[in-house]
Amino acid sequence: MKTPAYYAEQLRQRFSLRPTTAIVLGSGFAPFGEELENREVVPFEELEEFPRSTAPGHPGRFLAGTVKGVPVLCLQGRLHYYEGYTMEQVVLPIRVMQAFGIRQVILTNAAGAINLEFHAGEVMLITDHINFMGTNPLIGPNDNALGERFPDMTQAYSPRLQQLARSCAQRLHLPLREGVYLGCTGPSFETPAEIRAFRTLGADAVAMSLVPETIAAVHCGVEVLGLSFLSNLAAGVSGQPLSGKEVNQAAEQSRPMLTRFLKELLSEMGTQA
Repeated sequence: MKTPAYYAEQLRQRFSLRPTTAIVLGSGFAPFGEELENREVVPFEELEEFPRSTAPGHPGRFLAGTVKGVPVLCLQGRLHYYEGYTMEQVVLPIRVMQAFGIRQVILTNAAGAINLEFHAGEVMLITDHINFMGTNPLIGPNDNALGERFPDMTQAYSPRLQQLARSCAQRLHLPLREGVYLGCTGPSFETPAEIRAFRTLGADAVAMSLVPETIAAVHCGVEVLGLSFLSNLAAGVSGQPLSGKEVNQAAEQSRPMLTRFLKELLSEMGTQA
């Protein structure tokens, strides 16, 4: 595996645009990548020694394009810890984006709703997170060129970007939930007992990604906005079994709403960058 700087240079050679705003498209969000105008594509497999995405619905590609005229870098699919990758590999795309010149990023995923007032099909603005993965992407020697040894996580999710998301949702008449996200390793879904425990801890939604990327982004000075699409109710809430297929089906049904929201949000972010 090469360095983030190496991969960033490879992208600069392939992409004509130089965006400072990016989005990571998680489970169910990948089709949004097709909405980019003037789209340029670099699949992971065309980058030497770059990890491959193996999760369903994660094509594993860097995209560059425009949204309402605003240049955007897009990660269409992500790398997960449950795929067998190290944490360093999981957060490599974030560090590549930072080396490329990205200064603000939207991290998206599909999650299970823990909060009993939330419903499947809604979007949750992440205000904070609980790292329940049992590890951290910053373990090991610190790269002082990226960030300090002990980064502050008090405002891991940018208050400025959160307010921007609220404003965009209000204009579009989109109900926007807010809450605390809990990240697990997966790939098995959580048990009902675990969900009850997570609710006691103060979690509103749960999934298997996003936390490592947030930590890495904060460490290297990239401003983060987190959005979870609540694709299902968490284990034990509805009494129904959970499946990955259900996650993607729910996102597909909500695709028009998600597309409008992300376009509006990226346009505003790019304009105010």
